[in-house]
Amino acid sequence: MTGGEPAWHTGRPDEPSTAMNTAGRACDRCLARPWLLERLRGHLDRVRGRIAATLALPDEGLIAAVAGADRERVTQELGGFDAARARVRCRRAGVEPICRCDPAYPSPLTELAAPPAVIHVAGDLERFLALARDDGVAIVGARRASADGLEVATALARGLGAAGLVVLSGMALGIDSAAHAGALAAAAPTVAVLPGGADRPYPAARRGLHRRIQAAGAAISELPPGVEVRRWMFPARNRLIAALAAMTVVVEAGEHSGALITATHAEELGRIVGAVPGRVSAPLAAGPNALLARGAAVVRGAQDVLDRLFGVGAREAAAGADRDPLSPALSRVLADVAGGLDTAAALERSGRRPEQALAALASLELRGYVRRQAGGRFVVVI
Repeated sequence: MTGGEPAWHTGRPDEPSTAMNTAGRACDRCLARPWLLERLRGHLDRVRGRIAATLALPDEGLIAAVAGADRERVTQELGGFDAARARVRCRRAGVEPICRCDPAYPSPLTELAAPPAVIHVAGDLERFLALARDDGVAIVGARRASADGLEVATALARGLGAAGLVVLSGMALGIDSAAHAGALAAAAPTVAVLPGGADRPYPAARRGLHRRIQAAGAAISELPPGVEVRRWMFPARNRLIAALAAMTVVVEAGEHSGALITATHAEELGRIVGAVPGRVSAPLAAGPNALLARGAAVVRGAQDVLDRLFGVGAREAAAGADRDPLSPALSRVLADVAGGLDTAAALERSGRRPEQALAALASLELRGYVRRQAGGRFVVVI
């Protein structure tokens, strides 16, 4: 390490550290830890099921536990760790690091058994630190989500964002991406906790969403910039999502979904867990329904989350805050669709002319209040 400091780090946030470098918010000793995790990334795949406990080990114990025949070599490399080079790497990637020695380090993360030594932030660091102090809600779920699940996640995030809450998720395909998109639709900030480097969108197809998240909120990781994703990084990042959120909501998830790992971490931290109920025969409802069976809060929309966090009626969700307001006539059509008159023919039978029914449904669909399903039926979008 630079400055003659020892390489070992106990993993405790109160351990003395070297002075902060004026070019960043992470000390030399703390910067060595994410380097070590990257160095051991291949070895850590073998302990995927015990990753939280493994990450709680101090540097020497971690090397002993996973490095195997590489133990001596990794120890030597850690002893020669170059903090200045790590800072240059961050600067070139447009990533700002902050370590546990900084008083501004997000306090919710310190409740973890293994708080990250460094958080790398893609986006504005000060904005992320401010968002980490606010009430955040994690919205997580299946990658192969149903159309209804995606709709619920988007609407839930949109409603919470409009109510002034920060939405957190993992930017994965499916529910996670829908949650980020919903928050952005309400012009609200959102935080993505990534499994690999904060500068690398994962999956790569979400580059556009990654840019929008950085512009409005932040993408963060405990790993250095540029790190490619390994299997163990997903459960590792799930504990960060749970810690940063005051409440975690699972929208859709199978019996063995990573979203349930996030919910478990949230329960262990004493955070609130919520779930969107689903049909008992639907595989993607198995996870949420199991959470509900063991006491999770029922989440039907943004108001349920607000009531659980702040007390019933203390904060009101703004219905359709990000959508155009409806005329009285369209509001009546929307109410009729919600009440079961869900086709143009049904609306005609209620006394409307055919052209009126079709025009009303087209307008509601264009504004995002209803969605057309197979057979010409319409459902109300939350």
